[in-house]
Amino acid sequence: MTGYFITFEGGEGAGKSTQINRLRQRLAQQGQSVLVTREPGGSPRAEEIRTFLLSGQAKPFGAFAEALLFYAARLDHLDQTIRPALLKGTHVLCDRFSDSTRAYQGASGNVDKRLIEGVERVVVADNKPDLTLILDLPVDVGLQRAGVRREGAGEGVDRFEGEGLSFHEKLRQAYLDIAASEPKRCVVIDANRSPDDVEASIWHAVQTRLPLLAVNAKDAQPHGA
Repeated sequence: MTGYFITFEGGEGAGKSTQINRLRQRLAQQGQSVLVTREPGGSPRAEEIRTFLLSGQAKPFGAFAEALLFYAARLDHLDQTIRPALLKGTHVLCDRFSDSTRAYQGASGNVDKRLIEGVERVVVADNKPDLTLILDLPVDVGLQRAGVRREGAGEGVDRFEGEGLSFHEKLRQAYLDIAASEPKRCVVIDANRSPDDVEASIWHAVQTRLPLLAVNAKDAQPHGA
């Protein structure tokens, strides 16, 4: 009996955190066991690496070094958090996963795709997401949203939000390319709408791709039961 592994991807300001929380609430109301986590982070050692990466301290070492640090964090995250939860029958909702490395450091950071894929095969192995929801919206809208969020939280610009417009345009296209190359796993969600409309599209995708998660609470059962 294993849980489903669902990842949320997208550029800055796409609304991933909001939609992850909404899906968690919906599934919890149905009696499902759900864990929300994030990358980089999600385990004590991975959170330490997150602080180092998002502060920009790794940037001088180049995009490939950053990618290796992301995968180091991902390895600990998988070992300490994701795999144990899935094995208990808990569904895992993760804010970013390996597609972010492919998009940010691969396509936008110009790291050779073969290098990224090689490291991913070793670290991720068979622990690929059952479903990846890619929240897509125009870059200018996303960056504006991210700016409003930062101001509200009193936060500064992190390592990746501070990149130029061309970086974020490449990032958006990279995500769309990933979705096109893996249509059985990925669903592109139009995030340039109200949170309620985005939530409805996400729930439709979950019902379509992972019907066991759409059952009533009395019938709820984990993936693999």
